Amino acid sequence: MAELPKKYKACVYSEPGKVSTKIETLDMPEPGPGQCLIQMTHSGVCHSDLGIMENSWASLPYPTQPGQVGGHEGVGKVVKLGPGSETSTVKVGDRVGVKWVSGTCGNCPQCYAGADALCQQAKVSGYYTPGTFQQYCIGPVNYVTPIPDALDSADAAPMLCAGVTTYAALRKSNARSGQWVVISGAGGGLGHIACQLASRGMALRVIGIDAPSKKSVVMDCGAEHFIDVTAHDDKSIAEEVVKLTGGLGASAVIVCTASNKAYAQAMDFLRFDGTIVCVGMPEGKPQAIAKAFPQVMVFKQANITAVAVGTRKDAIECLDFAARGLVKTHFRTEKMERLTDVFQEMKEGKLIGRVVIDLQ
Repeated sequence: MAELPKKYKACVYSEPGKVSTKIETLDMPEPGPGQCLIQMTHSGVCHSDLGIMENSWASLPYPTQPGQVGGHEGVGKVVKLGPGSETSTVKVGDRVGVKWVSGTCGNCPQCYAGADALCQQAKVSGYYTPGTFQQYCIGPVNYVTPIPDALDSADAAPMLCAGVTTYAALRKSNARSGQWVVISGAGGGLGHIACQLASRGMALRVIGIDAPSKKSVVMDCGAEHFIDVTAHDDKSIAEEVVKLTGGLGASAVIVCTASNKAYAQAMDFLRFDGTIVCVGMPEGKPQAIAKAFPQVMVFKQANITAVAVGTRKDAIECLDFAARGLVKTHFRTEKMERLTDVFQEMKEGKLIGRVVIDLQ
């Protein structure tokens, strides 16, 4: 194997609080016990990265610091193992992925229960832990995700957050094959993957809601119906969902958009025993879900649940859907130098599908 360079390039948040990134040269890290060094080739760009960079999530305990390497949808090749890692299942040359939760303790009640995304000591990639917008990255050998041979690295990257999160959300919705599911924000990075997982992977009937510019991608991803969110008020959009579902409403609503308004609308989309799954994280001061009145919840036997992100098992299962060709991320590739422009486009709501950064 060729000798590793002593320096490499990384894209950091230069002025947290606003859209601002810059490329810096960093020293090559050394993997410690139980770790591996990964030569990153691709990283997806997620709306969560924007929230962290802008410090717009009031729920986070600390502000993002200047110089933070962002990103949490990274794919690359293992180039070095740390001490004690030689007997692990991860080998030099393997392709692996780094997720939103880049490592867990393995010893808290959440980890014991298989809820590793909620680990009390979880390390979050791109937030007080160096993320995936860099050419080399450290990861724990027991938590990086194996990438299937049949799946291209650029295709795999968005599945490590957008894919695994929506996969976990659909499973948690308890919607069964043949039932209706509404995807709010259906043309975005998470939503368009959710449409495919629901329709092609789980035999659910999909209604996609988004801006009119995203209708084509939503329908291409398996939705039976598309609703233009800009053409309705809260009352008429609910009436449209109920009409399309035969007068009953949807069995599940997966809210993939970071919009308090979308959450408020979701309550009116539900049928009896229906479930709202919270995925998108609204920015600014937290607001309760409007219309989640006890009376409505009782009379509908409605449910509200949430996913932070999927587990290690969810990630492997989700990648298998993609490797078998059932799910295909709609993305374009950009270089590191374009990351600020990508975030600005995302902030303005102009992105369709996903952007993957080519780190090579």
